[in-house]
Amino acid sequence: MTEFRRKTPEELLYSIRKARMGRLKIVIGSASGAGKTYHMLQEGHTLKAKGIDVVVCAVSAALRPETDRQIGDLERMAGIPWTRDGVPQEDLDLEALVARDPEVALVDGLAHRNREGARFPARLDDIQYLLSRGISVITTINVYELDGVDDVAYKLTGIKVRDTAPAHTLELADEVRLIDVTPETILERLSGEPIERGKSRLLMRGNLAMLRELSLRLVASGVNDSLEKHREELGLQGPSGASERILVATQYHWNGSIYVRRGQQIAKRLGGDLRIVSFVRPKSPLTKEAAAFKRSILQLADKVEGTFEEVGVPSRRAIPRALANYAVEHKITRIVLGHSRESRWQELRKGSVAGGLVKRIRNTDLFFVADRARTEGERILPTRTRSGDRPEPYRRLSETELEAAIERIRRGKFKLYVGAAPGVGKTYAMLREGNELLKRGIDVMIGLLETHGRAETLAQAGELRTIPRLQTVYMGSKLEEMDTDAIIKRNPEVVLIDELAHANVPGSSRRKRYEDVLAILNAGISVISTLNVQHLESLNDSVEQITGIRVRETVPDSLIRLADEVQLIDVAPEALQQRMKEGKIYDRSKIDQALSRFFKLGNLIALRELALREIADDVDERLEAWDRSESLRGPWRREEGIFVAVTTSGNAERLIRRGFRIANRLKAAWRVSYVHAERSLPEALAGRLEKLKELTVRLGGAFEVECAGHRRQIAVRLIRQADEAKATQMIVGQSARGWLSTLWRGSVVGGILRHARHMDVLIVADFDSIVRQ
Repeated sequence: MTEFRRKTPEELLYSIRKARMGRLKIVIGSASGAGKTYHMLQEGHTLKAKGIDVVVCAVSAALRPETDRQIGDLERMAGIPWTRDGVPQEDLDLEALVARDPEVALVDGLAHRNREGARFPARLDDIQYLLSRGISVITTINVYELDGVDDVAYKLTGIKVRDTAPAHTLELADEVRLIDVTPETILERLSGEPIERGKSRLLMRGNLAMLRELSLRLVASGVNDSLEKHREELGLQGPSGASERILVATQYHWNGSIYVRRGQQIAKRLGGDLRIVSFVRPKSPLTKEAAAFKRSILQLADKVEGTFEEVGVPSRRAIPRALANYAVEHKITRIVLGHSRESRWQELRKGSVAGGLVKRIRNTDLFFVADRARTEGERILPTRTRSGDRPEPYRRLSETELEAAIERIRRGKFKLYVGAAPGVGKTYAMLREGNELLKRGIDVMIGLLETHGRAETLAQAGELRTIPRLQTVYMGSKLEEMDTDAIIKRNPEVVLIDELAHANVPGSSRRKRYEDVLAILNAGISVISTLNVQHLESLNDSVEQITGIRVRETVPDSLIRLADEVQLIDVAPEALQQRMKEGKIYDRSKIDQALSRFFKLGNLIALRELALREIADDVDERLEAWDRSESLRGPWRREEGIFVAVTTSGNAERLIRRGFRIANRLKAAWRVSYVHAERSLPEALAGRLEKLKELTVRLGGAFEVECAGHRRQIAVRLIRQADEAKATQMIVGQSARGWLSTLWRGSVVGGILRHARHMDVLIVADFDSIVRQ
């Protein structure tokens, strides 16, 4: 909606000042060698080609000769040299820069501290001065050079840095771009080069991975802030679907600490924020015991870095409404609370918090923490780890295990470039790497390249040769697909294959391109491929919630885990929209439609955050596989089993995907069950159940069907199945039926909450009421 309110004088002055200031772009990476300077210089060349006046300053080529070549014909401006502890340093010559007055200055080393007696103490101050004079700046920084992050990095890796920039530095930027690079790539780039003093610890594979995850999560957090602001400007309520925000609802009781700690585990595992709320009667003083529990919860909230708030309510019956309103106001995605200890008649007389909440909540998941204290005497979470599951290293492999190990050895290497949306530069990165490998004498060929009619994409192929496509006739039209058999017969060392999620022409030997890739890998050929995050099967519902568009072409999440390397190509949403307007992504006839639908700014911000968090989770999974004792998400200190109860409604796929994502994060076995209300299954349901089974199996779960004989027996059968499977968490969908139907036919969810208090129960929200962008 157009804003007709007249700006205040202060707002006008700020807008005028902002218009006169230069633009700041920060290129951030996990560590030295990530390629920050390369990308900064590449952008400088791009701007110069557009006729923009660009200069380079404070870029040292002392350790990397290729940096000197990358500068090329860009104008260099000398700085002011000095030494610190025998190490050469260079400060910006501000007077010379202002006198030269370029449109853009490329400045390396944002965290640099200036010499004693300089005009400003730090490079950030220099840059802000240049911005105030109308000179735009593109600069670089490592994630561990930010205040606050440096302490986390030191705790996780033992790496200590001397110079840092203020914690709010990224907030000053008009654009932040993350250069995501795998540890393997950094180590390969720096092999054979002299190691700077004090940097040997940095170049350990595990430490590089930790710093990579740190940078992904930091940028994702910043993206979330910009997404929240954008949604507020549009007047949108509710969670965006790109990130998690966990709320623990607790009372001043001994089990309150259990709920808080469980909420902390969930928040860390999902990469979300944590809030804690307690509802009290305003004029009723706390008992001595309750006051003691309040103090312990406050201390625990501070320890787990959660935000605590006490909210007054007039009575117990008012809690569900107050909690639901609080969740909407704070954009909560999941509420964590305890199972009710009341009997059915006590709930009817005093009011049921759980029942009232289930009726009111429509866009927030409900997580009921298992009451294990009665059966197991637990008052704290178990602390055993899964290390005991690792096989004995001296045990001889069986024939089957040996064959599987040999197959893994023979299989080609698999690298995947992932982006938030089309146009971020995945294909460019793939072709660039292909050409670099070709120069090193490796046999590389293009198996499939999608140029979408863009001449510049075709030009990036350089000297790479392409294996001709296979021509297929379908419905009278001649179509082309990748010729997998020809690739295997040609047997190059590496093949480049674009758009992994592509569905092949009906009648092809394989339905999906990723199946062709698996066949090529199994033939011993290495593959470099590309994928947009919205094509991951388990994110299908989140993407639809964000964009309002159901993505039809998907790939199993297992492909991310299968890849030897996964690298994110990050681009700011505004820059991506500009590429779209310039016709660099789609044909010009489709630009307006794309910008008004999938490429809306809010969609791109949310998809960017989704991609950053997904790759961060993948990095964390790999760290755990390397047996690192620390991770940003923390260890999940309990054996888990996930049980998903579905109906045949359209919500079933979303529940299955949610079950997979939870099980995957917890490294848990999982299964899906459908219990039919009648004594036998009608034939009409066979096709629907087969589709649900196919999705479950594709994601790595088990699917089962059972008949209950009567609807009121469904909850009992589900609980029995979950117990037999030794499940610790049951996942069910929120019922969309009205209270009259529930009263007449009974509530399956209500029955589960009443009789499954010995396990965690997650009620997945019904998102039909969410207002989409």
